[in-house]
Amino acid sequence: MQLVDRYLARSIAVPLIGTLVLAAMLLVLDKMLRLFDFVINAGGPVSVVWRMLANLLPEYFSLGIPIGLLLGIILAFRKLALSSELDAMRGIGISYGRLLRIPYMFAVGLLLVNIAIVGWVDPYARYRYEGLRFELKSGALGASIKVGEFNQFGKRMTLRIDRSEKNGTRLHGIFTALDDKSGTRIAATAAEGQFLSTDDPDTIIFRLKRGRLIQEGVNFATPRTLSFNSYDLPINMPATDSFRGRGDEEKELVLPEVYARAYGGAAPDHKANLAARANLHFRLVEIAMMLMLPLLGVALAVPPKRSNSSLGIFVGIVLVVTYHKINQYAEGAGAQGRLQPELALWLPFVALVALIAWMYHVIAHRPGGQPIGALEAAFSKLGKAVRKVTPQRQFKRIEAAA
Repeated sequence: MQLVDRYLARSIAVPLIGTLVLAAMLLVLDKMLRLFDFVINAGGPVSVVWRMLANLLPEYFSLGIPIGLLLGIILAFRKLALSSELDAMRGIGISYGRLLRIPYMFAVGLLLVNIAIVGWVDPYARYRYEGLRFELKSGALGASIKVGEFNQFGKRMTLRIDRSEKNGTRLHGIFTALDDKSGTRIAATAAEGQFLSTDDPDTIIFRLKRGRLIQEGVNFATPRTLSFNSYDLPINMPATDSFRGRGDEEKELVLPEVYARAYGGAAPDHKANLAARANLHFRLVEIAMMLMLPLLGVALAVPPKRSNSSLGIFVGIVLVVTYHKINQYAEGAGAQGRLQPELALWLPFVALVALIAWMYHVIAHRPGGQPIGALEAAFSKLGKAVRKVTPQRQFKRIEAAA
């Protein structure tokens, strides 16, 4: 049996890891394009995109782990069924219950990982992600200078450049206008320039070279002009608001904090209490569902005899994704008070558990049982009908062409 366990473990691990990595990559690529667009439009450094994506990975892994576990189990047992190894194991007295030992080891281990992600890692990652979005919008991360456009730095400085070199450290064809707090206004043009840091984090130096400057204010009877080879223009950095504290959204709270807001009297009002209860039970049902995935995977993995149908894979993915969407709707309805959060989230869970238990009972305890036999028969008939119609259409096209 140890050989069988090791064989099952290898068969499950390979598709599980592959599916998890592939799902995370697809989700990251989908989000990456939108983040690049957002960061570029906000004028922020491109490097912040990777920091934002890193903070989204916990959420993606929490979604990918259940699907990866289910597909790993389905593909492993389907391989055993198609090669008749499953029949041989059953013939020597190995029950489905015994074969489920390794899948449940994977399920329990990944369940603990998912608890850590959903309960603690993802809330902090969400907060850091929102903090980066805030800093981009407020300019706290620094702004990239758009060539050929008038760039606003706070309310007092306007800058336009014709060309940028060395990743923005050397600027050419410069026009700048600056209003000082004392009422002095400066307009300058320069052949080139660069920004320099100072000991004061709230002040930077804009060093201009080979240009002209016009200065006017209440202390000057007439505007003063100046030609220079090098001129240091001090610029006060605009003040930015600090980011809000963590916990404005329930998804940013760790599990003990959500429980305290839901049932410990820590919610500031009834609306926050409803939202916390809905979010808490959403996390719990998503985690608890992982304990049913081995039973679902085995029930869907074994195709009918003399068939290599992969319908079970499709049905499994549809079930998991649909259940997740139902939970999202129930969480939203519970947070708004349209449904009781506990009932809205646990009733679909109980219904799905009953369905999975019935499917496993059919495959494991009924000789020749096939829980999705009706769907298999329907898809088989549909496939035969398509195969019959397609050659006839091709034949008619040939006759018409002749």
